[in-house]
Amino acid sequence: MITGNKIVLRDKRLTDARDDYTWKTDPELTQLDAAPRLTTSFPQYLLDYTGELRGSHSIRHNFAIETRGGKHIGNCGYYGVDETKGEAELGIVIGNRDYWDKGYGTDAVNTLANYIFRQTNLNRIYLKSLDWNIRAHKSFQKCGFVPCGHLDRDGFSFVLMELHRKQWQQWQTEA
Repeated sequence: MITGNKIVLRDKRLTDARDDYTWKTDPELTQLDAAPRLTTSFPQYLLDYTGELRGSHSIRHNFAIETRGGKHIGNCGYYGVDETKGEAELGIVIGNRDYWDKGYGTDAVNTLANYIFRQTNLNRIYLKSLDWNIRAHKSFQKCGFVPCGHLDRDGFSFVLMELHRKQWQQWQTEA
């Protein structure tokens, strides 16, 4: 477990499957993630989910986001780990709308970035968010991420943002 101010990041569990399925079939959440809405049945999803939990985690590290009270409200992780370049991509979703705009996502991103820079040799974390998702941009900027480019993919336009270890270290000394 990795503890933040408002949240705890923990390993994914089979009991998370129902929430994850609900979030991946929610049209608004999939739109925010620029992902296709899941159309498989829950039993099929559960089979796939079980396999993912047992899989190798050398380039993909997924965490459940819980409130300090133990409520599963979302997921985050880092993936596409490239040891040669010293970088990885970060992703997050707060699936439970009751926890939107209350600092839980910002705390999860801060907590995950702190974990990555303290526990790995990675020097850069990057992410992409839809160019119109201003709420996400503001949250990422609160965590020290800075815009570094744009990406057009599959009919979507993204803002690319990054956080370097040196920037993170500066934020740590100023806090």
